[in-house]
Amino acid sequence: MKKIIDYLNNQKTGIFLLILAVFFCLGTASYNYFAQKGGFIKWGSPDETANYTFAKLYAETGEMEIFEKYNLLAADLIHPRSFRSDFGFLKPVSFLGIILVYGQVASVIGVGLLPYFTPILAALGLIFFYLLIKEIFGKNNALISTTLLAVFPVYIYYTARSFFHNIPFIVFLIMGLYFIVQLLKKNELGFYVKDFDFWKSKFIFPALAGLSIGLAIITRTSEILWIFPLLFIIWVFNIRAIGITKLVVFLGFIWVALMPMFYYNQALYGSFLSGGYNEINQSIQTLTIVSQQNILSTGTVETLAKTVFHFGFNPQQAISMFKHYFVEMFPWLFWPFLAGFLIFLTSIRKWTKRHVVFMLSWLVVSVILVLYYGSWKFTDNPDPNRFTIGNSYTRYWLPIYLGALPFVSLFIQKTTKFVLRGYRPLVGGVRVVLVFAVFLVSLNFVLYGSEEGLVYNWYTNEANRELAKIVWSETETNAAVITQYHDKVLFPERKVIMGTLSDDSMNYYYSNLAHEIPVYYFNFQINQPTLDYLNSSKLAKFGAHIKLVKLVSRDFGLYRIEVNN
Repeated sequence: MKKIIDYLNNQKTGIFLLILAVFFCLGTASYNYFAQKGGFIKWGSPDETANYTFAKLYAETGEMEIFEKYNLLAADLIHPRSFRSDFGFLKPVSFLGIILVYGQVASVIGVGLLPYFTPILAALGLIFFYLLIKEIFGKNNALISTTLLAVFPVYIYYTARSFFHNIPFIVFLIMGLYFIVQLLKKNELGFYVKDFDFWKSKFIFPALAGLSIGLAIITRTSEILWIFPLLFIIWVFNIRAIGITKLVVFLGFIWVALMPMFYYNQALYGSFLSGGYNEINQSIQTLTIVSQQNILSTGTVETLAKTVFHFGFNPQQAISMFKHYFVEMFPWLFWPFLAGFLIFLTSIRKWTKRHVVFMLSWLVVSVILVLYYGSWKFTDNPDPNRFTIGNSYTRYWLPIYLGALPFVSLFIQKTTKFVLRGYRPLVGGVRVVLVFAVFLVSLNFVLYGSEEGLVYNWYTNEANRELAKIVWSETETNAAVITQYHDKVLFPERKVIMGTLSDDSMNYYYSNLAHEIPVYYFNFQINQPTLDYLNSSKLAKFGAHIKLVKLVSRDFGLYRIEVNN
């Protein structure tokens, strides 16, 4: 019994991390478990809908496109948001990594677990985050930092909303960075004694690092903009330790991870470097042209800058967004971070090379992310003046938040040690209390503190469930439904078209479709004068009319578009 107790005492950090990871996984997975009961597997955003649909399709069939024959009559209009249609084939408008990885795993263990892959991966990410930070800042800092990550609202929120790319991306990146640290390590004698140590350093860790970084890249390819500078900084400070063999193995396994993406880019979009985002495809084409020019003229430099910063370049707005989405949204993180950062600067003489690389890498990455994404106003929330956790900045700036956590941990360590210097036995308990207070604040925020909190999303999902049941019951299985807001709810049970009745060119295709299949319009209720106008003018010119089928709720109505006799 004593041996068991001694063993548990020696492994208490590992046991704590395991318990933390399990509770995190169960807590975040419970959101989809309760929200998607009864087989109503729907998602809160078009991106999630597309990623889930194609991951499931890929798992079941090995395909990544859906043929919709009626799109040949409707100029490829029949598709939800985050989908594109090319000559009738529906394809993802997204990065392919999450589809490939999750789809491949689901093909082995079943598609029923797809909604829970991100909670499992994010729980694993907590362990790798601890291992990485321990190598740089030590065990105590890593333990507090990892606990703070487990209760951080953005990490919880986008793990629960499990078909966004961002959590898988950041976890793969953390894993890759950890394996990079491992491949740089030597034993105390400065050389490798055992054959296994040699193989781990020369081949196993470089291979795992390259594979992890490659998976991160295919999951969010646009982040290459700052991943390359990050890797370059690490390489410059460790050229001799990395050498040629490790570098070749590392780059080779990045290539291995990228190959499936290149294959499906070619199959789906006609080029190894093309993807579903037309803007990125245009940027790649522009960069290719610029790279072939021998002289960097003023015009070429301007073209290059506009291509890279395709969201625009507005430093003043970027600073404003940083203020809204870090300083104001997470003050309990920002101010302790700032204090911890200043404390760390005062100990610059004690920095090791790893501290220097971490600081430089994190600062460079943070500047790039703030300027790149902050220069543009994303309006995921219907109200563009609201700053909520569901807006894109929070998930795009995950690397900034995560890099700040060790400084928050340092602040907690230093202040508790200083304030309680005469009461050392109390230090650990006070730290637990502080972290628990952060947990309570964070949990309240992620559940209720934002209008896009998980509780409000759950209620929205329940309301959508009732709307969808009514629409499905009133429409045929081969019907097309024109809508502005409910594509992610009605698809794939019904064909969906994103649109209104105000555009004559769209109305032309609606009337063409109505000759072949039932066509419905589901949107805000239409008053009688507007209905009369549509039937006497907008639709009449194309030989069609619209009639009420059912008032689905206080706000929304279902209408049918029919061809005039």
